[in-house]
Amino acid sequence: MRLLLDANIFVEIILEQERAAEAKSLLSQTELHEFFVSDFSLHSVGLLCFRRKRHDVFRLFLKDILFQIGVTLLYLDAQDMETVISVAQRFNLDFDDAYQCAVATKYNLSLVSFDGDFDRTTHGRQTPAQIMQASG
Repeated sequence: MRLLLDANIFVEIILEQERAAEAKSLLSQTELHEFFVSDFSLHSVGLLCFRRKRHDVFRLFLKDILFQIGVTLLYLDAQDMETVISVAQRFNLDFDDAYQCAVATKYNLSLVSFDGDFDRTTHGRQTPAQIMQASG
């Protein structure tokens, strides 16, 4: 499966939150899935780490996610911002969620997130547990 990972998948692991094990399990399935992350999510994780003065954690995140696991980084161009605006207005989403939907749509990816706001979009989302259950 081709999966766009929302920033909250990584934040869950970095902050060792309740669903961190679920997120880690999905990331271990590199032979079953192709993983992608948006530039926005990458920057969001960086922002979180820098605010907490955890530059070392961000460096490790980059090394593990982008270089070892091989998650592909994706971008939106300036002309794609009209899609972001349209999605935000249509589904009453914040910029970050609309951006993720636009990336998932542009690159034809399944969106993986713990954020229920995506449930009201036509694109939808799946949790790591749902992906793992489906891939059996």
